[in-house]
Parts: sequence; C-alpha cells; structure tokens
Amino acid sequence: MDLKKNLGKRIQELRKNQGITQEKLAEKISIDITSLSKIETGRNYPQPETLEKIALALSVDIEDLFKFRNNLTKDDYCKLIYKNIDLLKNNEEKLKFIYIVSSSLV
Repeated sequence: MDLKKNLGKRIQELRKNQGITQEKLAEKISIDITSLSKIETGRNYPQPETLEKIALALSVDIEDLFKFRNNLTKDDYCKLIYKNIDLLKNNEEKLKFIYIVSSSLV
C-alpha cells in the first residue's frame, strides 16, 4: 500500500467534498499549485508544516487526513512513522511539531 498516494487521495477527497479548487487550496496554504498537485497524486509527501496548513485550510484534524477508506496495516503505519522520524532526526523544530501533534492524538 502506498501511503503517499492514499494521503494524496484523501486530501483531494476532502478538498473536493468542500467544493474547494486546487488553486484555492494552494493559495490558502501558500504553496504553488504544482506542489499541491504532486501531493494529491502521491508523487510528493508534504512537510509536517504543510500537513498542518492543509488540515487547517480544510477545517479538519490532522488525523483526519490519514483516515483512508481502505485499511492500512500496522506495518504501513509503522513505515510512515519511521520514515518521518528519519526525516526529522536533524531538525529539532520539526521534531517538536511532530511531538505536539502526536501528543494531541493520545
């Protein structure tokens, strides 16, 4: 299962359900439309700050972005978590952000 593609599809689904265009969402979260398109098609994984902006712009909790229609396995979730940890090891600010988000989920 491709987590990037599932996340992208979920963001696109939430955006379309609210009648928001890609252009408008990209504008709201201060990224270019090409970057948003790459996120929605699963070619790029958004930075933690971008995930937060997307959730705010769509008026959903961050965890709602990961509520895919299909079932993810425990291994899928672990892979996503470990991938993010590897990306964040040398970035204390982003690591603190992930801590805050994950703490709010418990």
